[in-house]
Amino acid sequence: MTARRARLLDAAIEVIGAGGIRALTHRAVDAAAGLPSGSASNLFRTRDTLIEGVVERFAERERANWERLAAGAQPSSARELADLLSRFAYLSTHEQRTLTLARYAILTEAAIRPPVRAQLLATGARVNAWATGWMRAAGSADPGRDAPLIMNYWTGLVLHQLAMPDPSFDPAERLRALVEAVLTAAEAS
Repeated sequence: MTARRARLLDAAIEVIGAGGIRALTHRAVDAAAGLPSGSASNLFRTRDTLIEGVVERFAERERANWERLAAGAQPSSARELADLLSRFAYLSTHEQRTLTLARYAILTEAAIRPPVRAQLLATGARVNAWATGWMRAAGSADPGRDAPLIMNYWTGLVLHQLAMPDPSFDPAERLRALVEAVLTAAEAS
């Protein structure tokens, strides 16, 4: 990806994260990137191609954030997995808040745009593979079942914090309880 393309897509993520999907225009992206008018439309001829680029870029940035956080981590227990997910939830709602808000706006867009949905399913497959592997490493007897349960809760927890910020947000206790309950239930069945 060229530096100019990345700059424009990062600016588009900022526009969406600050104002929602409706705020996304070529002109708004140019302004946010500090580039001359027409810069975004030269690379992304339509709004749809701009949105496709945004999905690609935010998936790349989230993957890099996750890999930095998880570098060398291999959770070998429910508690370690919950603690890692807690750190990622905190990062997603603080330092990476705008990126996360853009992700949720794009997820909503996927409900009405099949091409965006297909693109998200492709990038989401990698996330699902990580989650499943981590469930297995943490002791899940059924990681294919447990990963969606835990990650869907995580998604809702993060969304709730973004929508109604709690200054004392600390998801660790709730995530530990959930992860331990799910992994224990899998062992019992």
